Order: sequence, then C-alpha cells, then structure tokens
Amino acid sequence: MDEPVCHCFGHTRADIEADALRHGRSLILEAILAAKRAGGCRCAELHPLGR
Repeated sequence: MDEPVCHCFGHTRADIEADALRHGRSLILEAILAAKRAGGCRCAELHPLGR
C-alpha cells in the first residue's frame, strides 16, 4: 500500500483510499487523471518499470 501509484506526484494507494474515505471520492485520483489528460504526466519517465 506504500508503493507509489503515481510516480509524478508521489501518491500511494493508501493516500488515495484515505482521500476517498475522507471526501466520498478521491480528489487525488481526479487530479492525477486530469494531469494525465492535460499531458502533465511523466510516469513513463519516472516509473522504475517505464509505465
């Protein structure tokens, strides 16, 4: 659960789950998806496995 889900922003699965419990939905996940759509994601470069 401590492994990053997003290497661009450093959020873990636990961060996203806690955020979803706190807000009824994950604002972190929404921000990650919006950044990906806008081309602001560098996970392919930053992820150790190139994903």
